[in-house]
Amino acid sequence: MRKTSRRSAGTIALLLAGSTVLSACSSDPSAEGAQGGGDGGKALTVGLTYIPNIQFAPFYVAQSKGYYKDAGLKVNLRHHSFTDDLFGGLTAGKEDLVYAGGDEMLQARTRGLPVVDIATLYHTYPVAMLVPQDSPIRTVADLRGRRIGTPGPYGETYFGLLARLKSGGLTTKDVKVQNIGFTQQAALAGKRVDAVMGYLNNDAVQFQQAGIKVRAVEGAAGSSQLPLVGVGLGATDKTLKQQGDAVRKFVAATLRGVRYTVEHPEEAVSISKAFIPGMDKKQEESALAVLQATVPLMKPPASGRPGRNDPATWDRMAVFMKEQNLLDKPVRPTEAYTNSYLP
Repeated sequence: MRKTSRRSAGTIALLLAGSTVLSACSSDPSAEGAQGGGDGGKALTVGLTYIPNIQFAPFYVAQSKGYYKDAGLKVNLRHHSFTDDLFGGLTAGKEDLVYAGGDEMLQARTRGLPVVDIATLYHTYPVAMLVPQDSPIRTVADLRGRRIGTPGPYGETYFGLLARLKSGGLTTKDVKVQNIGFTQQAALAGKRVDAVMGYLNNDAVQFQQAGIKVRAVEGAAGSSQLPLVGVGLGATDKTLKQQGDAVRKFVAATLRGVRYTVEHPEEAVSISKAFIPGMDKKQEESALAVLQATVPLMKPPASGRPGRNDPATWDRMAVFMKEQNLLDKPVRPTEAYTNSYLP
């Protein structure tokens, strides 16, 4: 998902779709506000792609538990403002790493930014096509001629829409795509659209909390897998060359934070309160619901390695994005990711 400024709409959706968590984050969205990781050690700045929010819990946990300090690092968590370009901090030299989707990094690389995905944090792509529980839409083929709401023609929700349609042999010409901003709940409940593209760890949670029963429309033969790579950590070729050892330590410490968050979501929410201004009890409950829905996305496959970029998925994504004219020029996926910095 993307705003027209080309910053991460995946982040925006988690923050703008009406969740009570969001109001807790509105104190000071300044991009220049960075939370440091203690004195001494190699300094690294990571760009977190919006104002403080529960989705960044693994970083807060790693900071609070001293994982970065243990690794000999001083890590600054630099939250972006609403208007920041997703990769602007990397380009300007204000950030050493960035939290972004693998699909977004592949797209950026074709636009001249030599960014490399060094660790996948969401092993399951978080986007789904949601319909009311009693909808007659059962398969993608049933969407022909139907109205589908999406924030806009950009970013993860739009990539997910194109991929889901393709899985059923359809294109955007076979349906009526409506750009509804981040109003999925109102649009679907108000029957302005027949389906919406939303986030499993945000929109689906909000529907549930509102008492609105929805379900995901699967692809052909019940497939839910999309040829897309979820959010991860990115760094430029230059940073990897000059600070490779520090980056490797940062990845290991962050994955420790991910693991602790997965195993202790309630404590992760409690830790995050120190980083998210003004979180009250109700907002804490909403944050826990979002985090509990995020945990399955962060878990690697049973036979997989935490943080590992799957080459087959990257290959499928490169082919898909090229077919959909989402890449400005050809790019070899092997240049856009590496597993060399995993612990």
